[in-house]
Amino acid sequence: MKHRKSENFSEWYVEVVEEAGLAGYAPVKGTIYLLPYGYEIWELIRSHLDKRFRESGHRNAFLPVLIPESLLRKEAEHFKGFTPEVFWVTHSGDDPLGERLAVRPTSETLFYATFGGAIKSWRELPVLVNFWNSALRAEIKSTKPFIRTSEFLWQEGHTIHATREEAEEEVMRMLRIYREVIEEKLAIPVVAGYKSELEKFVGAVYTTTLEAVMPDGKVLQMATSHNLGQNFTIPFEVRYLGPDGKMHYAWSTSWGLSWRVIGAVIMVHGDDRGLRLPPEIAPIQVVIVPIHYKEEERALVLEKCREVARRLADAGIRVHLDDRTEYTPGWKFNEWELKGVPLRAEIGPKEVEGGRVTLARRDALTRVAVSDAELVESVRRLLDEIQRSLYESAKRFLLEHITDARSLEEFSRVLEEKGGFVRATYCGSKECEAAIKELTGATVRVIPFDPEPILSNCVYCGGEGKVTAYFGRAY
Repeated sequence: MKHRKSENFSEWYVEVVEEAGLAGYAPVKGTIYLLPYGYEIWELIRSHLDKRFRESGHRNAFLPVLIPESLLRKEAEHFKGFTPEVFWVTHSGDDPLGERLAVRPTSETLFYATFGGAIKSWRELPVLVNFWNSALRAEIKSTKPFIRTSEFLWQEGHTIHATREEAEEEVMRMLRIYREVIEEKLAIPVVAGYKSELEKFVGAVYTTTLEAVMPDGKVLQMATSHNLGQNFTIPFEVRYLGPDGKMHYAWSTSWGLSWRVIGAVIMVHGDDRGLRLPPEIAPIQVVIVPIHYKEEERALVLEKCREVARRLADAGIRVHLDDRTEYTPGWKFNEWELKGVPLRAEIGPKEVEGGRVTLARRDALTRVAVSDAELVESVRRLLDEIQRSLYESAKRFLLEHITDARSLEEFSRVLEEKGGFVRATYCGSKECEAAIKELTGATVRVIPFDPEPILSNCVYCGGEGKVTAYFGRAY
């Protein structure tokens, strides 16, 4: 690694993305392509989420990428919010289209025009649908792989309900699922709560969010779940015949998580050697590196390596045997550390003779010898320890970067010197919130579900303090 995380965070991050074989820059500005290793990480994250979605009654479906402009305009506030980011298709070949087509920035409007339009009776509710797709938004400035790109992979869930109460339950249920996956599988602790009126999703009644602190002091939105009320169902005439024989407008939600969580994993867990992947989302959990210095030792060492690989694979552990002969063991150690593989199994003549395997932890850079008989149990235990250790380290960092501020001067000083979340009280007005953003570059990232104690008067205007929120400079 040419760059150090503590010295040039931005360059370090891009170097890890490229050198670890995750992604590269595509020909169109603001876009990236995923290499197999990067896509495999996304597939594992997707599998964890998809399992939770299916268990909670959601089904996957498909929507096209093109949306007629007339559909977007049916929900005026939503359309206004996305207009600056929309890519437009205006021609078919050399012929101009009669109506501009938006390349999907998000799918709410298309969802209600299709799935919503098919609803007739209360018996067909709720509609619980999820889409795994890509979306495009015109991000051509300040781009960063995974974090901010013009096209990104994500999932977007959309649901339609008979009552307000059912929709509200859905919003919180999906946020809980996100939190479980992010904290338990990605090993990244988050702060949960509401978005402010200025920061909520365009067209939502309210937005719930999960926010995390990155090592450079900036804050990253990890996932959101929105209560859309009837803001889309009324314009799109999504109604149902109720048990009372009357027509009613439905209630709806949407929720989403994108590949920016891969960027968060890189930032939070990576070090000067490269990636450190939590075992739950590591494409390779154990890499086996043969160590033999004499040709006559090679056959016995490889035989044991293959046997270890078979035992681990049979136990459901994702394992890879690196038996390339053109690279030295030391070169392989560096490569797999760069790729963040949680455990390395070193097997040489001494391990063959002693009936053991040497295991090296990527997170702590420690090594331990385990007997062949205890191999599978030891690997499982170490993988669990690595997963837990990465989370606990990130949790300590998060807690250390939540700082109270009772004045604008203190607020600004914390942002400049420390970063992270600044917990402060303000009057709750959009005017003061906008002024704080203009002056400091910090926005309200999250308002906790359970109101926190009032710390002071409004840090901006000095008026009565009504809301204690977590502010931060965000990606």
